[in-house]
Amino acid sequence: MPDVEIDRIVSECDRYWRSSGVPAPAVDEMAAELRSHLLDAAAEGKAPGEVVGADLAIFAEEWARTQRGPVAVRPAPSPPSPDARRTVLAIGLVVAGFTALAILAPKEDTVDLNSWQWIWIVAAVILAIGEMLTAGFFLLPFAVGAAAAAILAFLGVNPILQLITFIVVSVLFLSILQRFAKRVGTHPQVDAGANRYVGSTAIVIEPVDRLTANGLVRVETEEWRATTDQPITIPAGAEVRVVEVRGTRLVVEPVPPRAS
Repeated sequence: MPDVEIDRIVSECDRYWRSSGVPAPAVDEMAAELRSHLLDAAAEGKAPGEVVGADLAIFAEEWARTQRGPVAVRPAPSPPSPDARRTVLAIGLVVAGFTALAILAPKEDTVDLNSWQWIWIVAAVILAIGEMLTAGFFLLPFAVGAAAAAILAFLGVNPILQLITFIVVSVLFLSILQRFAKRVGTHPQVDAGANRYVGSTAIVIEPVDRLTANGLVRVETEEWRATTDQPITIPAGAEVRVVEVRGTRLVVEPVPPRAS
C-alpha cells in the first residue's frame, strides 16, 4: 500500500528533522514538500525508494542540513553479507579438513604415501562439491590446493611438502580470485534521492528568483521547487541546469543558448 509507505517515510523524516534541530516551521514545510513529491511519484508508478534513495537517514539529513549545520549520520547496521558467510564456511571446512588429516594420517614412522594420495583426493572432491553448493569461489582455491598436493603424493613427495604445497597453492589461488572478483564487480554508484538530478537539465515552470526564493522547475517528469545563486530572475520556459540540491529545492543556473 503506497499511502502507508509514504506516511511512514514522511513520519520518520519529520521525527528526524525535529530531533536534529530543524525549526518547526521548516519541518512542516519540508514534510509537506516531501509528501507532495512522493504522491506525484506514486501517481507515475514510481516506488518511494526512487525519490528518497536506499538510506532514509542520509536523505533526511540532506534535506535538513540547509536549516542548520550538518550532523553525522550513523548508517544503519547491515546484516552479514553472503560473501562473509561463505568465508566463514570456507574457513570452517578447511579447519575440519586439517582435523581429518590429523586423524587419518598414518602414525607410523614410515609414512604410507598411498594413504596421502587418497586423503588429498577425498579432500579435493569434498571441497569441489562444497564450491558447487555455495558458488562463491571460496572453496575452489582449497580444492585446487588439495589437487596439487595429491599430484605430489602420486609423485612420492614427502607429506610435509605436500601440506606446504596445499597451503601455498590455496592462498595464492584465493588471492588471485579475490582480486579478479573485485575488479569485475566494481560498478559506479548511482546518487540517491534528489542528488541524482545534479547535472541534469530542467525547464522552468515558474520564474526562479534568488531574492524571493520562488521558482518551480520540471526535471524529467517531476516538479521541484528551485532557487538560484545568480542575481537574476530566470523566466518561465527557460532551460536550466541543476547544480546542487539544497534542502527541499534544486539550485539551478541558466543554460547558455545554443548557437544556431
